[in-house]
Amino acid sequence: MTYTDSLSALLPFATDVLKLTIWLVLLSAIFIPAERLWALHRQPVLRHAIGVDVAYYYLNSLLISLLLMVPFAVIAWTLHRVVPNPVQTFGAGLPFGWRFAAAIVVGEVGCYWAHRWLHEVPLLWRLHSIHHSAEQIDFLVNTRAHPLDLAFTRIAGFIPMFALGLVQPTQNPADPVSLGVMLIGKVWQFFIHANVRWRLGWLEYLVSTPAFHHWHHSRHDHVNHNYSTVLPWMDWIFGTYYLPRDRWPDTYGTDMPMPEDLAGQLLHPLHAAGETTATFDVKERPPAA
Repeated sequence: MTYTDSLSALLPFATDVLKLTIWLVLLSAIFIPAERLWALHRQPVLRHAIGVDVAYYYLNSLLISLLLMVPFAVIAWTLHRVVPNPVQTFGAGLPFGWRFAAAIVVGEVGCYWAHRWLHEVPLLWRLHSIHHSAEQIDFLVNTRAHPLDLAFTRIAGFIPMFALGLVQPTQNPADPVSLGVMLIGKVWQFFIHANVRWRLGWLEYLVSTPAFHHWHHSRHDHVNHNYSTVLPWMDWIFGTYYLPRDRWPDTYGTDMPMPEDLAGQLLHPLHAAGETTATFDVKERPPAA
């Protein structure tokens, strides 16, 4: 391979890194001022372990598409042969607005149960505990996650959308419904992790907020609640909703030992085989506030 060929091969990778850097600058320009002006917890911008979270931002953004390429193709092929054709034809034929709204709802159902299983199944918790190891919460904590954790949740969210014919990303990579669902999910996850003390009144019953998701990151209380990413009423339906009006969590993280470096965290699930499902049990849940 010549020097020119090497440069040509690296160009797409360099372009992707540049795009991600621009997105990170834009996200920082939005969230860092907000987290300074309306801070829930006073903490430095360059908080503990922020370098690891930046590394996760690039790693997961670059890797997730590669991890999902084959599973998505297999799932789409399988569902096309299992689900009755009229069902998929009906979903694919809906007007864009209805198809997009339906994809958001059924995708959230899949993501809800994937997220809940990540807490309740010990094998899956080994992956997901990395995300919950953050002891200081801000928008960038969203990126702290094992790549297999993200892949599992993304697959679970897209399975019902594939089954109902609402999205066809394997046939059309530019499918606007697929792109829209992924964009909203990504942006909203940065928002709900933000270190801001905003409360949105009655809108909190319709869409997830930082107040809603911060309880999910509480160190000990109600971490087995509020699994939804965008639609909190999914938790109300399945009995895991918790959002008091006048309280926020005091501490975040888990009691499970967690390496601080990126490589150690990526290998952590292999070394945590003897651990139980987090430091809490899935107990009787308190009534919704």
